[in-house]
Amino acid sequence: MLLVVKAAEGIWTPDLLITNQPLHQLSYGGTMARIRSSIKKLPITCSVTSFYFYLLPEVMICGVDEAGRGPCFGPLVVAGVLVENDAELVRIGACDSKQLTPKQREELAPLIKNIATKNELIVLPAADIDDLRKTMTLNELEVFVYSKIIEKLRPDVCYVDAVDVNEGRFGRDILSHLSFKPKMISEHKADAQYPIVGAASILAKVTRDEHVRKIAQELEPGLNLPLGSGYPADPVTKKFLETWVARFGSLPPYVRHSWETCQKLMQNHKTKRLDQF
Repeated sequence: MLLVVKAAEGIWTPDLLITNQPLHQLSYGGTMARIRSSIKKLPITCSVTSFYFYLLPEVMICGVDEAGRGPCFGPLVVAGVLVENDAELVRIGACDSKQLTPKQREELAPLIKNIATKNELIVLPAADIDDLRKTMTLNELEVFVYSKIIEKLRPDVCYVDAVDVNEGRFGRDILSHLSFKPKMISEHKADAQYPIVGAASILAKVTRDEHVRKIAQELEPGLNLPLGSGYPADPVTKKFLETWVARFGSLPPYVRHSWETCQKLMQNHKTKRLDQF
């Protein structure tokens, strides 16, 4: 339960902090981090004429984010984290995984799992992504996977990092796939705005990195070349793909055949072979 003291000047928490945020916003545990940024110390000279005490039930909140949307190598990983309050996530420094080093992410991941009431992960291999892309767009695929995570967590309030250019539409599309209707906050760069989404981004990134490391350990000895990050813009990954196709005449395992980079690579290879006749 969350004890809230409301005075004429705003809302007081028991440790004598004050904010001008409305009461209904404070009742959502997921807004605590955002409210905390606007909280200021209550002046000692401040006089208060009326107090109202509220005992509010804790609201279950979740954050959902992904890692591996763009790479041509490896899985797409979507993670969800469920908590009653994000204070502990703030305390340990949960934030956008892109702002952390690999070591920092790996140190935070077990702490996040320990703090979370529940967490869920879906790892979608490259072959499954290719199959799903036959009938849906990448955005539709992510809506589908996000909704699976949220359905398992069943939060009262859900924060998602929107991948659609229209962040509101992304949230509405997820809601349309759910058997219940939580309060949905769908925003671009939500992993940088909300610690609960940052925590999910860390779990997703650490899990994907583990899979990419295993893929690299399996494939690199075949060429004696590093695989790289798996992103098509990575020159190390690009060299690995081109060398593999030139040597073996096909794309390596764990590659997304539906990606334009891979399709162009195979088309160029076939064209070169025809030129040899």
